[in-house]
Amino acid sequence: MPASHPLALHDTASSRLVRALRGERPDVTPVWFMRQAGRSLPEYRALRSRGTMLEACLDPALASEITLQPVRRHGVDAAVFFSDIVVPLKLIGLDVEIAAGRGPVFAEPVQTAAQIARLVEIDPDLVLERGDAIAEAVVRTTEMLAEVSDERGEPIPLIGFAGAPFTLAAYVVEGGPSKDHLGARGLIHADPAAWHDLTQWLAAVTGRFLALQVRAGASAAQLFDSWAGALAPADYRRAVLPASAAALEPVRSLALPDVPDGVPIIHFGVGTGEILADMASIGIDALGVDYRIPLDVAAARVGANLTLQGNLDPALLFAPEEARRAAVHETLTAGLAARAHVFNLGHGVPKDTDPAVLTDLVRTVHDWRRP
Repeated sequence: MPASHPLALHDTASSRLVRALRGERPDVTPVWFMRQAGRSLPEYRALRSRGTMLEACLDPALASEITLQPVRRHGVDAAVFFSDIVVPLKLIGLDVEIAAGRGPVFAEPVQTAAQIARLVEIDPDLVLERGDAIAEAVVRTTEMLAEVSDERGEPIPLIGFAGAPFTLAAYVVEGGPSKDHLGARGLIHADPAAWHDLTQWLAAVTGRFLALQVRAGASAAQLFDSWAGALAPADYRRAVLPASAAALEPVRSLALPDVPDGVPIIHFGVGTGEILADMASIGIDALGVDYRIPLDVAAARVGANLTLQGNLDPALLFAPEEARRAAVHETLTAGLAARAHVFNLGHGVPKDTDPAVLTDLVRTVHDWRRP
């Protein structure tokens, strides 16, 4: 990676977020929100009123502006790139759209060994060859973040993200969202060889998408596994974790001479309390914890030598101010059990959230100090 990467050029390596991901404890706890780019903001809805979700993701000017909106409004400590986990699959030619109110929908589910064999013949490097719009959006975003950073006097990094192989496989096999992911879970047992080929291919595709964002300027990377909690721990370890580890290799292989510590990696899943130790075992810097388990309990399960991210229940965004602030303080206190803590929700921002509540939450986190 070039010396012009923001970790060096814009000194995002000294930002609250990157320092915390690497194990330091800044005086002010960094905070950002999953799904913070848009959703609840009226300015987002105004921009998104034209075109589809995937069209917005592939429009560099639109994607960068949406990414910056919550940074300007809420004062969060990091931007998260506006995209979707199925974007790399769209880039390589799969017929997928994001249906309003439903999520990713594929024209043709991939369920048999023959279908999988045809799918994995597609070269994952097409993500890089066709990813110019993504790279341009990242570059534009980091340049805009540098201007906001100068105004604040605090570097603001960009977080890149990609979907983990199991979550992508769950959509590909079902052809769309599912409540129980029986198609993917069944394939694990019905045809282990085909499942292995599918998830390793997805690891290569999504890993290149994540590396593309990092190479273009993202200062941290998050692998997002929405549906990993649907799996039995033994199935996760055997049939899923190896592919998740492989998905991170393209990021690990990037070298930035001026920043020898590299790009910090976050691993997050939903409903993953029973597999947190497994998720932490693949050489990550930070583990995202959902709202179902307190951070001090999570620290006891994974050890104190890992940064934890999370994990306020998003439902508290609709609670009275006094209850919400008390819960924020409880989460921050529980986070002291880890080596460092990045405050976040335990899942994404609900689209009906009052933006003023998020702004107040950021202020509450920033005002808190360790006992």
